[in-house]
Amino acid sequence: MVGAGISTSAGIPDFRSPGSGLYSNLQKYNLPYPEAIFQIGFFKENPEPFFALARELYPGQFKPTICHYFIRLLKEKGLLLRCYSQNIDTLERVAGLLSDDLVEAHGTFHTSHCVGTFCKAEYSLSWMKEKIFSDLIPKCEKCNNLVKPDIVFFGESLPSRFFSTAKSDFPKVDLLIVMGTSLQVQPFASLVSKVPINTPRLLINKEKTGEGETFLSFLGLGGGMDFDSDKAYRDVAWLGNCDDGCLALAESLGWKAELEELVKKEHAAIDAASQKSEKKTEQKEETKTDQKEEKKE
Repeated sequence: MVGAGISTSAGIPDFRSPGSGLYSNLQKYNLPYPEAIFQIGFFKENPEPFFALARELYPGQFKPTICHYFIRLLKEKGLLLRCYSQNIDTLERVAGLLSDDLVEAHGTFHTSHCVGTFCKAEYSLSWMKEKIFSDLIPKCEKCNNLVKPDIVFFGESLPSRFFSTAKSDFPKVDLLIVMGTSLQVQPFASLVSKVPINTPRLLINKEKTGEGETFLSFLGLGGGMDFDSDKAYRDVAWLGNCDDGCLALAESLGWKAELEELVKKEHAAIDAASQKSEKKTEQKEETKTDQKEEKKE
């Protein structure tokens, strides 16, 4: 289970850190309150702030972190049942996880849909990117309604895959790793209480979280992590930077060199592809300029 804390070292802010978090830095959008930028009702009336923010955070501008590649390594070694992510940055996919490996609990930028009740036309990542970076508010080509990335706003239901997959996955879990999440948003946070009672739960995070009253756990409403009481028997908290935590765990497993090599190789490939793309863009611009000059002559 992962949250925004695994992407902060890529340059993507988390939501709730005082001072550096996303909610602390939205003043320029003149919102009635920070969370409004992700509320569906506010979006339909006033979509500009969300799309301005989307330009800053758009997938393709960031490289996956050590945490993302650690999860990829778990997959390659046949140890990953599923990665449940609260993130919308698609970095799990960039790191090499496939759709079947992932449950994007809060949706994704990977696809977009028209918000029209009877339309729901689908649009691709590249289509949405072109609109956002042209400073255009994306409108449906069929019905002219707004088009929204498939991320879950406040006031919207989580994807049905979240509920169906969690129901079958969590009874099978023999180790639950929780990284970079405050475990404050339901129903995602409640997943920690869905594993068998003898399953160890490892938290890699800046601070302890997920601790709650026993009755909340009994009701299946999250909480229930117990690191310090006399009754604590299965929960462990490794406190610090998530990348450092993954490196420490990889070292204990004898995988540290393999993980570091994977990160180095994958980042080099992303840089090479980015440079190639930039050259193509420059060549297109030069061709356009040449054609304009020829027309003038």
